Amino acid sequence: MTTKPQRYIFKHLTIYGENGMIEDGFLLTNGEKIEACGPMENIPESAETAEPMPLPESYKVLPGMIDVHIHGANGADVMDGTREALKTMAEALPKEGTTSFLATTMTQDKETIEHALENAKDYLSAENRPGTAEILGIHLEGPFISAKRCGAQPLNDIIPPDLSLFKEWQQMSGNNIKLVTIAPELEGALELISYLKETGVIASAGHSDAGLEEMKAGIKAGVSHVTHLFNGMRGLHHREPGVAGSALLYPELTAEVIADGIHVHPAVVKLAFRQKQKEGIILITDAMRAKCLQNGTYTLGGQEVFVKGKQAVLKDGTLAGSILKMNQAAQNMLEFSECTLEDIVYMTAVNPAKQLGVFERKGSIRNGKDADLIILNEDNEVVLTLCKGAIAFSKREV
Repeated sequence: MTTKPQRYIFKHLTIYGENGMIEDGFLLTNGEKIEACGPMENIPESAETAEPMPLPESYKVLPGMIDVHIHGANGADVMDGTREALKTMAEALPKEGTTSFLATTMTQDKETIEHALENAKDYLSAENRPGTAEILGIHLEGPFISAKRCGAQPLNDIIPPDLSLFKEWQQMSGNNIKLVTIAPELEGALELISYLKETGVIASAGHSDAGLEEMKAGIKAGVSHVTHLFNGMRGLHHREPGVAGSALLYPELTAEVIADGIHVHPAVVKLAFRQKQKEGIILITDAMRAKCLQNGTYTLGGQEVFVKGKQAVLKDGTLAGSILKMNQAAQNMLEFSECTLEDIVYMTAVNPAKQLGVFERKGSIRNGKDADLIILNEDNEVVLTLCKGAIAFSKREV
């Protein structure tokens, strides 16, 4: 469902704004932007000419969610290398409250990766539009990763970190690679990480067997992010903190978490939240093409993936991404960690927007920012999603 951006007025709702919660608030959109928001007593007269959006006063307005790590949804995958696949994802994700995302690749042969990068470049230059989730760039997950911690990344396509190859790929992508998952302990990794930092690309430690000292070197070179905390990495041990322990220890590292209750035990999610707090965690889905579909057999990186219930696994039982939705990740996080909805806003919107350098236009509710908004009911279910001021999903007649 997509409509053109319009001028909408929301009244008497709880607004989770950039400067705090407004309990009896209004929000006025104008085209693709937020025109005004605040307490009802400050509503401008001009709001009378906007189209009203009558909603129960118990509903809440939050900034749209940003998924920095997602491979696919609704039968489509970034590695399909087609505009249609990316369009399918962009149209499906607002149903779960995602208003923007990074198209995430995976370890494959060089030609397949390059095709996916060129396809994403073409999509970003021509297809991003209001009413669909905006692709903010590319997350290059692999192939510069540890064979020992490959997880569901195809082992045969892993290659050593290669700065010259990355430069080729970045040019090929139209400079749209925004985040790179890399194992910092590998030969050549620190040189590449330093280059990523210099050029404004997020270097993320992931699919890595690094120990504490190797992580320290990675942080010094420019690592500022950790890919799916506790998964695909050396875990926390009392004599070797590994990647996981380093992620918990160093505040300069922002950690992705897959809060599906499968990838990370709920108690460990709670532990991570206690240590990292709302500013240090980004909720992700790491979803693959089976999200939104039924149980069955699907593919990921040319491998068969078996989906049953809430799990997606390879033939040997290795977890192969997830079928998690962002709204469910948020609800799970509320339950697992006993955090607040204001904390969720940080972990799903503020933090990813800041990491990606787009906080001036996304990630919070403030005058002049993109009208990327989600409306939640009393049960924190998504009932309405606006992407750049256009209705992208609605559970009600509008």
